[in-house]
Amino acid sequence: MKPYRMELMLCAGTGCVSCGAFKIRETLEKELELKGLKDEIRVVQTGCNGFCEKGPLVLVTPDQIFYCSLKPENIPLLVEEHFLKGRPVKRFMFTPPKEKEPIPIMSDIPFYKQQMLIVLKNRGIIDPEKIDDYIARDGYIALAKVLTSMTPEEVIKEIKASGLRGRGGGGFPTGVKWESCKKAGIERNEDRYVVCNADEGDPGAYMDRSIIESDPHSVIEGMIIGAYAIGCSQGLVYIRKEYPIAVDRLATAIAQAREYGLLGKNILESNLSFDIEIHRGAGAFVCGESTALMASLEGKAGIPRAKYIHTVEYGLWNKPTCLNNVETWANVPIIINRGAQWFTSIGTGDVSTNPWGGSKGTKVFSLTGKVNNTGLVEVPMGISLREIVFNIGGGIRRNKEFKAVQTGGPSGGFLPEKHLDLQIDFDTLTEVGSMMGSGGMIVTDENTCMVDMAKYFIDFLQNESCGKCIPCREGLRSMYDILDRITKGEGKDEDTDTLRDLSDVMIKSSLCALGGSAPNPVLSSLNYFPEEYDKHIHDKQCSAGVCTALFEMYINPKLCTGCMVCLRKCPVGAITGEKKVAHSIDRTKCTKCGVCYDLCKFDAIIKQ
Repeated sequence: MKPYRMELMLCAGTGCVSCGAFKIRETLEKELELKGLKDEIRVVQTGCNGFCEKGPLVLVTPDQIFYCSLKPENIPLLVEEHFLKGRPVKRFMFTPPKEKEPIPIMSDIPFYKQQMLIVLKNRGIIDPEKIDDYIARDGYIALAKVLTSMTPEEVIKEIKASGLRGRGGGGFPTGVKWESCKKAGIERNEDRYVVCNADEGDPGAYMDRSIIESDPHSVIEGMIIGAYAIGCSQGLVYIRKEYPIAVDRLATAIAQAREYGLLGKNILESNLSFDIEIHRGAGAFVCGESTALMASLEGKAGIPRAKYIHTVEYGLWNKPTCLNNVETWANVPIIINRGAQWFTSIGTGDVSTNPWGGSKGTKVFSLTGKVNNTGLVEVPMGISLREIVFNIGGGIRRNKEFKAVQTGGPSGGFLPEKHLDLQIDFDTLTEVGSMMGSGGMIVTDENTCMVDMAKYFIDFLQNESCGKCIPCREGLRSMYDILDRITKGEGKDEDTDTLRDLSDVMIKSSLCALGGSAPNPVLSSLNYFPEEYDKHIHDKQCSAGVCTALFEMYINPKLCTGCMVCLRKCPVGAITGEKKVAHSIDRTKCTKCGVCYDLCKFDAIIKQ
């Protein structure tokens, strides 16, 4: 078959799909046919390409020209100028803030330039619904290698030597977990299970979803290798129902793997028989916890049990069960292909004598919040927070001041500017009051209230708590009530001490990690931003202008140009004024929703 002159790699991850990627594809194919180009240019629908802030995205190969923020009405011009006449269109390329000239080549864009792709090596360059695309990129070679030239014990030894630790939040050494599961099964002469945890529920986190949307076969291959090493015949993927694209692509990939003899009986004519089922979760955050997840798989309420019983020994149906998250499984094939020594050359620490002694490989983060470039990034362990926020993320939006970055999801902590140069790894983040977690990273600026942020996460966690144990159930409720009073200007002198006491009780006595780590947002905000609590409690002020009971809104007549944008967009009609004349706010009507503040390009809206 004649090769295509160009391939248009269209991002069809959830972010780009929500911005109209399917319509872009339809329009592209229509225009290519109209211009007689359909036989020489092909549109390839890929998974998430990472730069979610700028979707929909198209990467033109082989020239690597990168187009972003496309709309269907842009496509005729793009096809005419670039694909027909060979003149790339600058206006559809990425232009960094404060710059006048765009960056045509994808690999030159700072967001992509400083990443290191291991788990995401296929993102944006293969069709995730075509197994042949994965195989063409060395897919299933690792599986063939272990089945033909490695014993199960050798596979476990290689994973242990790599220092791979669980990417779901706990950071448990993966090889040690595999070894324990295998040992428990042999000692009790029982079946074993491997389970993939795709129940990603952190606000602002979408790492696992995007990996499955972009490269589902990498996860499947990792699970098959794990099954061979542990000695089991059944695998399950627990994935939340809110991920329809990921669920569909995973189901397609599993069906294709069965068709190719990579799942089922006697895989690749070996003695290994193994298959995978998909189980859709209902979206409970607590079901990310291992024992709650097992209960949900069994059809029970997703409620944790005491942790002295380990799921690796007594998990699903009370059988030895190896649970790893999506990113962990996706790391396995490349470790087998390139070797433990290569993997340990990336990251921090020394795992040669202690599997807990370092953080090796890369980590995928979802970078969100008040940064110019939001999206999915993969970086080597040991990179600094500053490099991610200011180099990859492009700095803070609207030239605002950086305030804090929150890592580790709802159970993580807020890290201030003084910690920006810390290296990112499991141990360092924990030492300063946060955690790696599954990879959520939320950046805040000067207009973020840390008391309000702590309240937001505590509210999320109290709604997601299973309610089984009193420290978590009542502790979160009490915490939220105190934080809510503080944000309303009703705080008391003893409130901060009470919050610390509650945190101490929850950490020491909660049944599972949800309750045990829930105080992190509160404690880190108290430790690093005590002045904000003092302002709220003693001065009845919110310096960030977020807590509506503690400020009023004004328009500075010297800065207001009378553009009328705020007047037209005010949902309650609280703003009045004539065109090109300074406006004013009727505070008896104003609900302090902040719409006018966010829209004003002249910083004329004042919160005081």
